[in-house]
This record gives sequence, C-alpha cells and structure tokens, in this order.
Amino acid sequence: MRKFKDRLLQALVYLSAGIMIVLLAGMIGYVLVRGVPNISWRFLTSVPSVTKNVIGILPFLLNTLYIILLAIAIVLPLGVGAAVYLTEYAKNKRLIAAIEFTTEALAGIPSILYGLFGMLIFCQLLGFGTSLKAGACTLVIMTLPTIIRTTQESLKTVPQRYRDGALGLGATKWRIVRTIVIPGSLDGIVSGCILAIGRIVGESAALLFTAGCAKSLLPNLFTAYNNSGATLSVALYLYAFEQGKFEVAFGIAAVLMILVLLINLAAKFAQKKLRQRGTK
Repeated sequence: MRKFKDRLLQALVYLSAGIMIVLLAGMIGYVLVRGVPNISWRFLTSVPSVTKNVIGILPFLLNTLYIILLAIAIVLPLGVGAAVYLTEYAKNKRLIAAIEFTTEALAGIPSILYGLFGMLIFCQLLGFGTSLKAGACTLVIMTLPTIIRTTQESLKTVPQRYRDGALGLGATKWRIVRTIVIPGSLDGIVSGCILAIGRIVGESAALLFTAGCAKSLLPNLFTAYNNSGATLSVALYLYAFEQGKFEVAFGIAAVLMILVLLINLAAKFAQKKLRQRGTK
C-alpha cells in the first residue's frame, strides 16, 4: 500500500510538471507563431507615424531599455545592501521581522496602486512630471521587495562556518561579506535581478500613470529620461485594446519575449564571469 501511494504521488508530480510544461510551451509557441511573421527590420527600426502609415516600435524598444537600465542601477544596490544589512549586521530581531513583513506586504500590492503613488509623489510632488525618470523610480519601489527577499534568502544559504573561519583568520566583517558571503550568494542575487527585470519589462499599469504613452523618438538618453515615453508593454496595450491592431500587438509580444530571453542569458553570462573571478 505504501509503495502504491509513493508511485501515485510520483505520477501526480510528473503529471503536474508535464501540464505546466505543455501550458508554457503552448503559450510561448502561440505568441511566437502569431508574432514573429509581423517582425521585420522596418518594424524594429521605424518610428510610428499615422500620417505616413508607418508602424514601428523603435521608440518603445529604446524606452524599455532606458527604464530597465535606470531602475536596475538604482534598485540592485539598494536591495542587495538592505539584504546584507538585515542578514549580516542587524541584531534587533523585532526590527528585522518588521522589515521582512513590510517587504512581503509591498510585494503583494497591485501595480496600479504603485502607479497612483508614483504619479502623486514623483510626477507631482517631486516635479519629475510624466517621464521615464518617474516611471523608473516607481518601478524601483515595486521591485525592491523582490530583490531584498531573494538576496536575503540566498545570503542565508552561505554556511556560517565560512564566516567563522574567516573571522578566526582575522578578516574584518566587510571583507567577509565582500569576499565570501556575496560571491557565495550570486545565484540568488542574479535570480532576483532576473525577476525584477521581468516585472519591469511586463509592467504597463504603473507606467501609464508615470511614464506616459508618447511615441516620439528622443535624441539621447538624458533627454529621454526627462520626457514622456511608452514602453513595449504599454504599446502592446495601446495597439491591442485601444486601436484593435492585434497583429501588431502580437509582434510586440514576440519582441518582448525575445528581449527577456536575451536579458536573462546576459545575466547568466555575467553570473558565470563573476563566479570565475571570485574563484581566482
């Protein structure tokens, strides 16, 4: 009877995994089949124009990359630093528990509320206006709990004996964190970064309130951060639900999937290089 239950449970686990794989492959395949035929060089490098009857996603693609760069440049040091403090330096257990509870609560807040908060604080109170800069700052607040929690859990997996051994050899606390703890938890840090990028790329509700939906191509990076601009996810929403151009929306969806895949591969490559450097 026990063997039968074990085999039944194993079969159910394999069945669940198979269903998830089929659903994921079906979704990805459907989007690619509908979207890839609509992707062309002109589609990727043109600026949309109603008067010229041109459909292009170059401004949306650049705005997405701009927001990713700024948001990750801000949230990664903040998130990793907060996780290191909570795991390695903080001694007050009540404070740690309160911060952990707060980050978990923030992770569950709907993105539309973050958008409202970003519009009131960054766009109006701080005077950023509707801009990519305000959108990136809003996304920093959205993704900060994810970075903190994943990094914190990864830091806890580093064995305590490594810290004790380095401390016994005379290493300072910061040197232990820098040379042992952080290199040993790179997997979690990279995983948190990938999750954050995935949420940034796929976010539309919060960016509609803060970054806007302009379609113009701005001359440089610094000008773009101070002006309104639509990302790929916002453009997908606009083409699908406001203009009814579903083929264009599927093309944008396919570009989004390919972009996320490339970013994930780049993050894994950077993780491998950092690990090799740490072992030297």
